[in-house]
Amino acid sequence: QVQLVESGGGLVQPGGSLRLSCVGSGFTFSLYRMRWYRQAPGKERELVASITASGAGTSVEDSVKGRFTISRDNAKSTVFLQMDNLQPEDTATYYCHAYYTLLSREHWGQGTQVTVSS
Repeated sequence: QVQLVESGGGLVQPGGSLRLSCVGSGFTFSLYRMRWYRQAPGKERELVASITASGAGTSVEDSVKGRFTISRDNAKSTVFLQMDNLQPEDTATYYCHAYYTLLSREHWGQGTQVTVSS
């Protein structure tokens, strides 16, 4: 059974940090490009960051550039999102996404809530 399980969300004050984790199982994690998306209430889901299957290539969206970092540990089938200097506009549910290009196969996690508020 394929699973992506996110953790690490919570309530943090503006300027604070959180580290999200997403553990994959039931598929060959190291073959999949991994992405983090987020969705705020009343808004569409948006891409936040992505990382290649090997981990050699990463990208983050302009809205979080310089504050968020994506990384992965294929030995532990885990992808991370380090979020620093969090702001209220970062409040959203964060989702982990796995995509295998060759077979156009994808999997989604259930999401973890991040709330930035004083």
